[in-house]
Amino acid sequence: MIPSRVPSRVRNGARATAVACALLCLGQAADGIAAASPADPDRTSAAGPVVTRAGLDPSLVAGRGAAVAFDEQEAENARTTGTVIGPDRTAYTLPSEASGRKAVRLVPGQYVEFTLPRAANALTVRYSIPDAAGGGGITAPLDVTVDGRHRRTMTLTSQFSWLYNQYPFTNDPGADLLHPDWWLAECACVPAATTPAPEIAKPFRPTHFYDEQRLLLGRTHQAGDRVRLTVPAGSAAAWTVIDLLDTELVAAPHVERGGIDVRAFGADPTGRRDAAPAIERAIALARRTDRPVYLPPGTFRVDRHIVVDDVTVVGAGNWHTVLKGRQGTLAEPAPDGSRHTGVGLYGRSAAEGGSRDVHLSGFAIEGDVRERVDTDQVNAIGGAMSDSTIDGLYLHHTKVGLWFDGPMRNVRVTNNVITDQIADALNFHTGVTDSLVAHNFVRNSGDDGLALWSEKTADARNTVTRNTVQSPTLANGIAVYGGTDTTVSGNLVADPVREGSGLHAGARFGAEPFTGFLRFTDNTTVRAGTLDLNWRIGLGALWFYALDGSIDADVRVTGDHYLDSTHNAIMLVSEYGVKDRFSVPSVHFKDIRVDGTGNSVVSARTKGSATFENVDARNVGAVGVNNCGSFNFPATGSEFALEDRGGNDGGWLAPWLLPNTITCDDRPPVVAPPAPAPW
Repeated sequence: MIPSRVPSRVRNGARATAVACALLCLGQAADGIAAASPADPDRTSAAGPVVTRAGLDPSLVAGRGAAVAFDEQEAENARTTGTVIGPDRTAYTLPSEASGRKAVRLVPGQYVEFTLPRAANALTVRYSIPDAAGGGGITAPLDVTVDGRHRRTMTLTSQFSWLYNQYPFTNDPGADLLHPDWWLAECACVPAATTPAPEIAKPFRPTHFYDEQRLLLGRTHQAGDRVRLTVPAGSAAAWTVIDLLDTELVAAPHVERGGIDVRAFGADPTGRRDAAPAIERAIALARRTDRPVYLPPGTFRVDRHIVVDDVTVVGAGNWHTVLKGRQGTLAEPAPDGSRHTGVGLYGRSAAEGGSRDVHLSGFAIEGDVRERVDTDQVNAIGGAMSDSTIDGLYLHHTKVGLWFDGPMRNVRVTNNVITDQIADALNFHTGVTDSLVAHNFVRNSGDDGLALWSEKTADARNTVTRNTVQSPTLANGIAVYGGTDTTVSGNLVADPVREGSGLHAGARFGAEPFTGFLRFTDNTTVRAGTLDLNWRIGLGALWFYALDGSIDADVRVTGDHYLDSTHNAIMLVSEYGVKDRFSVPSVHFKDIRVDGTGNSVVSARTKGSATFENVDARNVGAVGVNNCGSFNFPATGSEFALEDRGGNDGGWLAPWLLPNTITCDDRPPVVAPPAPAPW
């Protein structure tokens, strides 16, 4: 059964999807490293570069996910004198948050070396280094050489990683429980109401271990050249974990002919002086003269929101133009509850009529957000922007990359890279309609990667297509909370860690009901289907959750691939306290592939029904259908019914399971499947 003891939360500015979660490895080492295996000295895992997508052979995800300019290489496939850590999907460990669930641990003097698959002049390193003993992070060097020459030194930091404790988390590893009056899974109790009080190991629930950093190499290196990352002797970091390397060939800076150059108004491209007033003056002239604003190469300091309306702002490319700001504390809270401010481009609020015809492209926004305060508007892009486009941005170290508060319509969010956010990467919140999210790459979000949240006013007619979401440390890859006529198609989601899964449809968080249709089409998930640490049951790579109401729309799932699911491929569930009121009445599955489940293809923990046509499965760890219904266990069979419409291969939907045989195993053992392979 599902306990209904998790407290509700009020969220403003960024939505939390978990409150408490179980620490399954209280006895682990303080650095969060588990399941390490020593590498052979100077070993080579492969003869040449091993290019992956979400840790997979690219052929397994062809045509799905974002089209990106870079090549991804996992450190565990590279030449190294370090130690491979993982695989491990246990929350609160470094491998669990690594792409592909493995990484390489280096100590001073050790290296990992990658071979370039194509010409490149830029790289991104995803890494982790220890926190300071009292929190707040440290810095440490990492040497980069190509073929033993052209040495550059990166300064890594853990100032934007390492969160602890209960939601909404703290930077203090020594903090006591933030909410001792909340149910705590570790002790199966409410600590403040328990005698004797339970002892909780510190640091409690470490998470959000990784960060990434980009480096322009200053010259173009050729395919076959070797990029070596070395931790120099004397590093302040006792260890450095390298997860992966992305390499790409960055184009020369773009020049916007006829654009209004912000330097003409005094904007300092060195980042030493506040550039916000100069940028605002350029925007004002651009609106009067119907010309674009040009942000040339450089780093421009912006420590607050710049309001944009009826304007085009174009950078030289997101590797060349950076808006970088410090987070500041407001003298008194803003009307929206914000206690801090920081760099961001914001449309006018919906209450003020919102903004229109805003077009932003070709620059990066680097924030300074190190803690989660849900009332804060410290997002890279925010407000309401109708009839607008956001294209080709790099959004880093803000709370949420793009948080839109509607009502608003017709925004196109395309070709952006959004990484290392404290909360969501993108959220369509409240009445966002007729909009598109396509070809965005998301990694290391602290909450849902991409979310559509119909709070108070329904989102409608939105499409989320061809995006890649990797390693959300909390919640889901892509989540839909209510709304009308939603399409989620062609996406790639990998490695969710806890309190969520790959794809999610949830009647929860006060969302307006699902109406019209909901489509999940041609998506791929890998290493999803996580363990919910409160319920202590396995979720599905695709997870339907009826909490505040039934999911009663025309729901069709077509062409999805669920690869290497930790627990289940598909899960349909209602909260135990409302199990006899709410349901998932009807879902239609067609042309689905399931390659590997630790438990089942379908886990049904609600009343309702589903149809299955051409659903092929292999490497299923337990019974094909774990059917608990709504836990009343009537003599007539489960309250959840299944219909076989033919073509379901792999023996998972056996005749004896139909239409509603009770096969309920609350917590079946996990049988780890083999790695995904061509079908």
